Amino acid sequence: MACLIPLSNVDADLIEQLLDRAFGPDRHARTAYRIREGTDWLEALSFAALDDEDMLVGTIQIWPVALTDPTGRPHPMLMVGPVAVLPEHQGEGYGKALMLASLEAIAQTSPAGGALPQVLIGDEDYYGRFFGFSAQHTGKWYCPGPFERGRLLARCDNPAVLPEEGMLGPWLTEAAARDLAD
Repeated sequence: MACLIPLSNVDADLIEQLLDRAFGPDRHARTAYRIREGTDWLEALSFAALDDEDMLVGTIQIWPVALTDPTGRPHPMLMVGPVAVLPEHQGEGYGKALMLASLEAIAQTSPAGGALPQVLIGDEDYYGRFFGFSAQHTGKWYCPGPFERGRLLARCDNPAVLPEEGMLGPWLTEAAARDLAD
């Protein structure tokens, strides 16, 4: 069974190698990378899976993003993913264990008012059945690049707080936005 550890305990080069094996070296061209551009994954919510021989076999990263509504107001969210498992270990439960660990960490670190909405790009049949993600509220949401509308999924304790429409992108503090502009 998987041993889960904080992703911050794993060498960055090993994480990059795993992501390349799981998604291919052209993964940086994907829309998800554009959504979280300029941000860092959240250490307290991101994990690595090790096999019985303590080899890295999977990772999950959680990112601060926002859906900016038509008035220009950003609505903070958490982007789940990538969830990456080495091809030879897919189907062994590592991805599911990583998802459950991150979603539990999100719940535990959230104020009493509930967790920030979570968003991901993935298969609704899988992520809906096991984790409650749905495309029900994302029909008028946009991404900075090509995406399949039915694969843009959200999970939220109170869907009434979700904007009906908007553009997903990085959730930057004012200081971070200034640094990027310089």
